Amino acid sequence: MGMSVTISVATEQDAEQIFRLQYLCFQSEAALYGNYRIDPLVQTLASVRQEVAADCVFVARLGEEVVGSVRGKVTEDGAAAIGKLCVHPRLQGHGIGARLLRAAEAALESERGATRFRLFTGHRSEGNLRLYRRVGYRTVGRAKGDDGVEMIILEKQAGQYAATA
Repeated sequence: MGMSVTISVATEQDAEQIFRLQYLCFQSEAALYGNYRIDPLVQTLASVRQEVAADCVFVARLGEEVVGSVRGKVTEDGAAAIGKLCVHPRLQGHGIGARLLRAAEAALESERGATRFRLFTGHRSEGNLRLYRRVGYRTVGRAKGDDGVEMIILEKQAGQYAATA
């Protein structure tokens, strides 16, 4: 019998594993756009540590190994910006990303007062778009990222949780 994946709030001790996991997971996104300067690949460990300390950060664990993570924070307009959702490539497609997203949404709503959620993903990232749409996000716009990648902006109101993920 194998171990099950658990979702929990990230701690300061998780920052280095999150940093390494993010670098691994976003390689496929970088290849999709032919751009290895996308934000998750150029972010520093110090910056990840700051986000873990200040933002709403969750991890998925398989035993002691961090195999997924997501971050969120409430922005000036009251929306919760959710980002850098990633799951280890060997565990993708098992609902871990949806579980992480749900945990972040619930905490951002109950602990930080978010009334809606916003996230961005690259326009060619079909797997990401499928997940976000399946859990209730709708496209509200487009923007060019700092790295030059065309991003699709998706939002949903707080309290709208999909029955299946």
